[in-house]
Parts: sequence; structure tokens; C-alpha cells
Amino acid sequence: MERIGFHLEIRDGNREDYRKWHDQVPEELESAYLESGAGLETYSVFEKDGHVFGFMELADPEAIKDVQAESDAQADWDEVMDDILNDKVDIWLDEVYRMI
Repeated sequence: MERIGFHLEIRDGNREDYRKWHDQVPEELESAYLESGAGLETYSVFEKDGHVFGFMELADPEAIKDVQAESDAQADWDEVMDDILNDKVDIWLDEVYRMI
């Protein structure tokens, strides 16, 4: 099982919209992730003061990245998030410590 994390920043004045959209994540997007063959075990998103941290535990990170690059549901979600988030550049984080 691999662990991956990412960091995003919400544009000023868009925290409410960001949270609202995450209360209604489209079923098609969730299905794309769950049916990707990535072996997704955990996917959590945390937000504080406009900073977003996402965390996944999964067997195949490349399969999730393929969904993010190729899924129509992801493209639709990205179109909404493009107005809410700052530019997504180098979002993937390096794991620097793990106790267990």
C-alpha cells in the first residue's frame, strides 16, 4: 500500500464554495476513483485557512493519476475547481516521516 499527499490553495474569498462543492462531490467522480483499479483504501481532504491537504492510501498511484488525466468526471470537477483554487502546480508532496 502506498501513501500520497497533495497540497492546494484556495483563492481568497472562495472557502465557502470549496466546502460547498465537497459536500456534493459527484457520484461519477467518486466512481471513477473507486473503479480505477488503483486499490484506493483511503481518500481524505482537509482544509484550514485556505490550505488544502489531500491524503490517499492506495495500491497504484499511477492509476489514480490516469483517472485525473483522462476521466470526464475529473475534467468536469477541474472546471469547477479552476475558479476556486489557485493554479495547481507541483501539488504532490513527498512523505518525509511515517511512524507506523
